[in-house]
Amino acid sequence: MHRISLTLVTLSLALPVAFAQQSSSSLVAPELLAGGAPIAAALGASSSGSTMPASASRPGGFPGIGVGVKVGILGVGVEAAVPVGRHLNVRGGGNFFSYSDTLTQDGITYNANLQFRSGEASVDWFPWAKGFHISPGALIYNGNQVTGGANVPGGKTFTLNGTTYTSSATSPVTGSGSLTFTKAAPKLTVGWGNLVPRSERHFSFPFEVGFAYVGDPKFVLNLAGTACYNYQGTLYCDNVATDPNIQANLAAEQKKISNDVATYARFFPILSQGFAVRF
Repeated sequence: MHRISLTLVTLSLALPVAFAQQSSSSLVAPELLAGGAPIAAALGASSSGSTMPASASRPGGFPGIGVGVKVGILGVGVEAAVPVGRHLNVRGGGNFFSYSDTLTQDGITYNANLQFRSGEASVDWFPWAKGFHISPGALIYNGNQVTGGANVPGGKTFTLNGTTYTSSATSPVTGSGSLTFTKAAPKLTVGWGNLVPRSERHFSFPFEVGFAYVGDPKFVLNLAGTACYNYQGTLYCDNVATDPNIQANLAAEQKKISNDVATYARFFPILSQGFAVRF
């Protein structure tokens, strides 16, 4: 009797354990059992951590910013770009350059100071998600200009609108001139290279070529002093700033120079080569 009781107790303990093992086995997918893969390994794979590539932790799988430096017709520049899609970047930057020289035009000597200061913004479209891009944009600030002093030594001749004048020895002709452009201008460029590569590369060497439409530049020339000229056989010497005949020719000369510059600078060329780092 005692032996029968001990047997029943043993069975009462063993049966629930066997039933629990059978129930848990029935919850495992048959294909896992058939493949011979250990269940513990299958479960461990899901609990050991994500196997997603590290690059996918960022939206879109590409980095957030690229910065670079460049040298071109607009001067020395710095720029930065951020991606807004697989095929698009938004880019902005600034350029600066200064240069001084002396030149003579129609007998007038100019101590010219070239100052390039500009800010720009572009949308870079990469049609094939490669390096080639088309970039509409604008010079949002165009401070490019040429300024300088003007003078004609006493006794020397100079020409305004085809009329020859002689600078007075006692009150030589002096003045100032400036060549300015519109303060904002649309632009269009094409190029190769991406400040924010969509690959694992960290460096790029962007190249860009195009133009900005700056319209007609404006040349202003202000003169003072005394100039002498022959009018209908009579020699006149008068103040350049107040003589109506000289002022009329001066206005015509300003317009002529503005038109000459506009022929070459209305579509202002853009050309640059740079170096960029992706972060």
